[in-house]
Amino acid sequence: MRTKAIAKYLGFVLLFNALFLYISAAISLFLHENSLSPLLYSAVVCTILGLFPQIFVEKIDEINFREGMAISVFGWILTCLAGAVPYFMWGGEFTFVNALFESVSGYTTTGATVLKNVEALTKGLLFWRASTHFIGGVGIILFVLLILPSASGARSSIYNSELSGLSKLNFKIRTKQIARVIVVVYLSLILIEIVLLWILGMSLFDAICHAFATVATGGFSTKNLSVAYYNNVWIEVVIMVFMLLGSIHFGLLYGTVTGNKMNIFTSKSVRAYVGLMFLGIIIVAAKLTNDGFYSWWTSLRYASFQVISLGTTTGFATVDTPNWPIFTIIIIMYFTIQCGMVGSTAGGLKFDRVLLFYKSLKRQIKLVLHPSGVYITKLENVPITTEMELQTAIFFILYLFTLFITALLLSGMNVDGITSISASIATIGNAGPGFGDVSSLGNYSSIPDAGKYVLSANMLLGRLEIINVFALFTVLTHKK
Repeated sequence: MRTKAIAKYLGFVLLFNALFLYISAAISLFLHENSLSPLLYSAVVCTILGLFPQIFVEKIDEINFREGMAISVFGWILTCLAGAVPYFMWGGEFTFVNALFESVSGYTTTGATVLKNVEALTKGLLFWRASTHFIGGVGIILFVLLILPSASGARSSIYNSELSGLSKLNFKIRTKQIARVIVVVYLSLILIEIVLLWILGMSLFDAICHAFATVATGGFSTKNLSVAYYNNVWIEVVIMVFMLLGSIHFGLLYGTVTGNKMNIFTSKSVRAYVGLMFLGIIIVAAKLTNDGFYSWWTSLRYASFQVISLGTTTGFATVDTPNWPIFTIIIIMYFTIQCGMVGSTAGGLKFDRVLLFYKSLKRQIKLVLHPSGVYITKLENVPITTEMELQTAIFFILYLFTLFITALLLSGMNVDGITSISASIATIGNAGPGFGDVSSLGNYSSIPDAGKYVLSANMLLGRLEIINVFALFTVLTHKK
């Protein structure tokens, strides 16, 4: 792999981050906040480091798949390190490990926080915190694809290393057009939600920050009580709708608006995904009502928000959940593992993979019963290769193995069982809140520093879908 080629494109990543750092610094300047210096310093450093390879490295049009994979993985790591600088320089609750954790959580759209008092942050820092969701939601790498030259062979290499094969099934267009479609849908959803939240009573600043977090399925709020602060059922309904939309394949959303035959209404996967989410809401609401926690309508309100929030890996909260029945906690944990669809901003295993695994299992059972039969697994009437089925099975194993190891490491640091397991599930799934000490209205401040490093790595592994990291590590350590 050519180091100069990788550095060239990592420079674009830093420059994109610098843009939002400058906007955050401008907010602090306008409001005379003490976060101006940390934000401005970070922006200048990102600009210098980003421009350096643009000036001193010659133009590179062609890169291979391995280089594209390195740009994708190292781009995320470098971004998370750069994003921690303004937090650490500002101080407060931000030790180095806390700053890194908050940065990784923001960019990976996990939404887990170490802050006990979010409202102590300046508006400049709150906007930067929300911006990390905006940047990470659609993926900074996809933004970079839009600025690459039209003839660049680099684009397809980076794109193929960034997105899973399943997420490309609904796209029949070229790479740059795919990136443009994703970004257009992403920005459109954010703008519409900003307007709706503003009309319903949020300040414009809060509406922007919450829209960034909702469509990115992130979960960072400007309030300590998250969405519960507003106690407004219509705000909750709007956020639920956009959390759900953010977790659906963007190609299908685009197809719905443009009249394509492949859209959210014709997609069997979308119907199954929404139907299963609805079933989970009804079961959780019924259990809460039956156990006397709330009335039916209050149970339905809280169950709807919490199941959709964690099932889409967003992580907003309208109620704290540590005292809920263990039955409801297990149901919600399942949705936190499954999560949204491929081609969306959601994390986790992805519903499409779960559905493919189920269909593959049915095919294997048929083969056991009828060894000479010929059976084909399909998703959305598209035949799935045996290779993709195998990749899905391997991904499942790696995902669950990583989840188990993370929980084991946390328990070895004397973190209690429910917190260890749910924190592991929530971070690798990029969902944010878990249960126990890290419940919906809680935070990760009680986790030991070593545990925060482990969970930061877990969030990155979840966002990068694990196998890319293992593949790159194999390439880097391979001896010819």
